Amino acid sequence: MRNEHLAGEPRVSVVTPFYNTAPYIAACIESVLGQTHSNFEYLLVDNRSTDGSRDIAAGYAARDGRIRLIDNAEFLGQLANFNRALEHVDPASRYVKMLLADDVLFPDALSSLVAAAERDPRTGLVAAYYLHGDRVDGSGLPLGVSSLPGREALRRTFLAPCFLVGTPSTVLYRADVVRSRRPFFTDRLHADTEAAYEILLEHHLGFVHQVLSFVRTDNESISSAVRDFFPIGLDNLIVVERFGRAVLSPAEFHAVRARIRREYYGLLGLMALRFPGRAFWEYHRRGLATIGQALRWRDLLPWTAAEVLHVVLNPENTVRRAAAWWTSASRGA
Repeated sequence: MRNEHLAGEPRVSVVTPFYNTAPYIAACIESVLGQTHSNFEYLLVDNRSTDGSRDIAAGYAARDGRIRLIDNAEFLGQLANFNRALEHVDPASRYVKMLLADDVLFPDALSSLVAAAERDPRTGLVAAYYLHGDRVDGSGLPLGVSSLPGREALRRTFLAPCFLVGTPSTVLYRADVVRSRRPFFTDRLHADTEAAYEILLEHHLGFVHQVLSFVRTDNESISSAVRDFFPIGLDNLIVVERFGRAVLSPAEFHAVRARIRREYYGLLGLMALRFPGRAFWEYHRRGLATIGQALRWRDLLPWTAAEVLHVVLNPENTVRRAAAWWTSASRGA
């Protein structure tokens, strides 16, 4: 009976690269083993952990034949580790689901994401709502829209604006798309977002109007480490420069880019008044350099002066704006 059930389900490779995530990895693994979709393999890829994470993973692997525990021969950086993990995906798998070791899937995640992908062979990526800490994210599509051309999804992302593709833990990839990209994640500041957008330039987006995953915000991850740098403003500027011209009319592109630059430099002007430190400015210099732009003080000065005037004339509104920017930054972290 179980074999008949498996034969009717597309195979999924679930991939969790991990390094020193002992407080979270058991919950992550349990969430995969509890999926209502049965036909999956689970790759646990240890990046030379030193905190007992591997022992926890090995215990589960010894008890469940669907799990393959793979050890990296040497410690790798985050993107290299993700790409190495994806190289181990079963050639028979039709879909790939990454799940970071500090996140969890809800029981119907695989079945719902796969069902959405199966409805349209043009789908390259499926997204859904997700619980980001205590907040539901991923909204932006009307309830009746569950599939649309990827370029239209990107248009909505820029014009709404909204953020549909979440994190690696919240989306499902078609396996042949993963295999066609070597490496899957390129060396970019927000590599997962740009990988998703590159896929959507060529494929359809599937969407599930359900909360299917939980993304943790209270751990010491790379994303949480840069949260104080307000990465979402920089991310918005980078992606509109890279992808905006491909999906927007010239008038739309110039209007969207002007809005994003105004918001971004307004934020930098406000932050300059707080003396955020060298690491903050280096982060933004490196990010701007990826799109051939420089962070120059003469460009920033008018925005800083405007913020000084705004603070003097509107102190209460300034506090509200700072709180709104903080919320936006945490959404993109």
